[in-house]
Amino acid sequence: MKVISLTEPFATLIKEGKKRVETRSWKTNYRGELYIHASTTKIPKMWRENQEIMGLVSDKNMNYGKIICSCELVDCIYMDKNFVENMKNNHQEYICGIYEEGRYAWILENIKIVNRSEIVKGHLGIWNYHE
Repeated sequence: MKVISLTEPFATLIKEGKKRVETRSWKTNYRGELYIHASTTKIPKMWRENQEIMGLVSDKNMNYGKIICSCELVDCIYMDKNFVENMKNNHQEYICGIYEEGRYAWILENIKIVNRSEIVKGHLGIWNYHE
């Protein structure tokens, strides 16, 4: 199974259905099922101190090191000026990503919670998890 590791609180925001676009500096041609892994990296200070973002997370106990949900990666959109401007109309989504021209928006659908208790070592990029 393909996996992407995200720092908290963003992995949990996806799990809870509050974030459906993952912003990246790189594109991917991969489309299909994808696990979301909450990395072991602690929440960076700039996000931890952002009360608006942290207020969106209902599960205050983060799932560091665990695969927490699955989804379908259905598209990878290059962010041009119009895309960035349009995303400003979806305030919640906009504050949960880095929307800048030249970056990419990974569109996630069919998010399903996965209950796994084991800690898994994350990796950069899209990586393979063998159960």
